[in-house]
Amino acid sequence: MSRTTPRSILRRTVCTSLLAALCFPAATAWADVRAAALFTDNLVLQRSRPIPVWGRADSGESVTVTLGKDSASTVAGSDGKWTITLPQQKAATGLKLTITGKNTQTLNNVAVGEVWVCSGQSNMEWPVEKSRDADAEIAAATTPDIRLFTVRKATSTEPKPDVRALDDSWAVCDPTTVRKFSAVAYFFGRELHRELGVPVGLIDSTWGGTPAEAWTSRPALEASPDLRPLFPDWEARIAAHPAALSVYESETLPKWELAAEKAKAEGKRIPSKPNPPDGPGSASRPTVLYNAMIAPLMPYAIKGVIWYQGEGNGDSPERAIQYRTLFPAMIRDWRTNWKQGDFPFLFVQLAGWLAVQTKPVENDDWAILREAQANTLSLPHTGMATAIDLADADRPYDIHPKNKQDVGRRLALVALANEYDRKTAYSGPVLERMEIKDSEARLRFRHTDGGLRSRDGGPLRGFAIAGADGVWKWADAVIKGDTVTLSSAEVSAPTAVRYNWARNPIGSLTNGVGLPAFPFRTDTRSDK
Repeated sequence: MSRTTPRSILRRTVCTSLLAALCFPAATAWADVRAAALFTDNLVLQRSRPIPVWGRADSGESVTVTLGKDSASTVAGSDGKWTITLPQQKAATGLKLTITGKNTQTLNNVAVGEVWVCSGQSNMEWPVEKSRDADAEIAAATTPDIRLFTVRKATSTEPKPDVRALDDSWAVCDPTTVRKFSAVAYFFGRELHRELGVPVGLIDSTWGGTPAEAWTSRPALEASPDLRPLFPDWEARIAAHPAALSVYESETLPKWELAAEKAKAEGKRIPSKPNPPDGPGSASRPTVLYNAMIAPLMPYAIKGVIWYQGEGNGDSPERAIQYRTLFPAMIRDWRTNWKQGDFPFLFVQLAGWLAVQTKPVENDDWAILREAQANTLSLPHTGMATAIDLADADRPYDIHPKNKQDVGRRLALVALANEYDRKTAYSGPVLERMEIKDSEARLRFRHTDGGLRSRDGGPLRGFAIAGADGVWKWADAVIKGDTVTLSSAEVSAPTAVRYNWARNPIGSLTNGVGLPAFPFRTDTRSDK
């Protein structure tokens, strides 16, 4: 007769458990029912729109979500995922959101208002603490009904199920929390809050130095013949990365270190440190930021998106031309996958950078890219705020202008006029048509709002004129009502006009409320 011992019982239990695990795979188990990372204390939910709430629980667990008087239930799937959609709500503050399963998660200080995703590269990421008048802006930032959420930087080659918050939760806006938050996003949200009088939630999902293809899904890129080659190009970069990194570490970096030491000793400007070669973990790789920092935000109910990016795609004429396809493809991609219709997508036209314009026309990559941005306005519910006049005069070689207040304000004007039905000027002058009469070109503009002006009161600058020979000359420009008349003693029969066609242009045309004219060209002679 066999004798039962503690050791034999333990052995039998382990074997039985292993057999059960092999023969009957367990359903997904989670310690607690939990909502996704976006759902924390202090969050803002979008008003006047159904409210999706989602998260994880044990497979088959019953989950109930309650907000105010509204409540709905569901059962977690075999993968532990659950989603509940609550009815739309009016603007409110001081609410509780509870998620109940085997345990209860309670979120306090919940608000309902306007939610905007704020994305792009470094000029959107640029914090309040590095912007103009930073100390005064930070000191005055106590606004409890503005809430801030910063997505932690991450990359992924496949869509991730969730994001991580930089500080693990939404934050109430105050001098401490606003300091490192996106300045453009904050100044945009501040204007909306002042005008609308409702809570505003700002989701900062940014990464400096990144191109638009990193923020676009694989299916969207692969669907376009113009964009599909991005993938084999990157595969070649990754294959060459070990050798390129070796050269960078043994040659490129030491040369820069010597040059930096020499410049410092001579009191000269230190050259920028060269970036390491792109590799498998690069944030510039196609799709990786969409997968890790945008897709996991879906389907959070939002009002719209503000976007400041383009520098990372303006490094060659070919790349700038590609942006004509890439940028609208990215916008359509986000809208399709968010499944909230053609939500507003507002963006910033690039500011000036580097040497100030000296020639009538400078066929620069950024001029082409700005045109691609303007052309994207053909998509419904898009809007553009230009920053072309906001380069720092004393810091032209810094790609980050410190005046983020006007960028945020101009984006807010576009939103207020086009999405909130406010009667306000929101755009600088936009070319409507050109007429040639004898030796003059007459330009008529929309969005003059009180009349055309020269920003500094002096002669208009930034206009170039050419004849059939394609030789560009500076134009004498005279304002007459809603038109500008151009002429040049060197061009007897003009055929084409360009305005602010340079990387860091000098144009001075504004409307009556001081908003700058958009750059343009009436010809398509050459992008080179």
